[in-house]
Amino acid sequence: MVLDLVLIGLAIAVFPLSVTAFVLVLSAERGIWKGLVFILSWLACFVAVLAAVLLTTGGKPPAPDSPPSTASSAVKLAIGAGLVGYGWYRHVRRRRTGGPSASSASSGSSGGLTARLDRISLGTAAGLAPLLQPWGLVAAGAATVVDADLSETSTYLALFAYCVLATSSLLAMEVYTTFAPVSAHARLRKLHAWLRTHQDQAIVSVTLVVGLFLVGRSIHQLVS
Repeated sequence: MVLDLVLIGLAIAVFPLSVTAFVLVLSAERGIWKGLVFILSWLACFVAVLAAVLLTTGGKPPAPDSPPSTASSAVKLAIGAGLVGYGWYRHVRRRRTGGPSASSASSGSSGGLTARLDRISLGTAAGLAPLLQPWGLVAAGAATVVDADLSETSTYLALFAYCVLATSSLLAMEVYTTFAPVSAHARLRKLHAWLRTHQDQAIVSVTLVVGLFLVGRSIHQLVS
């Protein structure tokens, strides 16, 4: 379970769409406060998902080869296949529509998004966080947490580390902007420019790596 959560947590942390949106939130007026409520809402959503799974399982992993265990592996297999399919779709679409025109369209849309995010309230920033989470990856994490055993202290540490790891990129940008706003904004502008031109490649890489890992892991669990 730990290895799965580490990989999924890293994938969530670097997922380009949520990182790009958070960069724009930080760049807005009162961006530090908006970024803070964004992170708190993001974490609250994570905790709510984990709590729902643990309440369902009672904090006890299903017995090996039992129907719940098989169902959990099948769900992870479906999620992994979905991530692979989505990554392949983005790859094919990028090859068909890539080029200067696609880059220009992305630039224009991000400019409009920047203008909209500059005017959002703190409440809206909090509401955006759950919407911008990569829910395919969050679902993969939830399916993995089914195997959590709350009778062991290490499980609590693993779940805490998973939440922090999945939020680490946002936390790092928030802290950097708070204590070094001038240099942070300059670096965040460069990060946003890079993401604007490499977003599709990054999404394809993240979804394919996690998807293939989940597919292989789930097949192994189902046949062993």
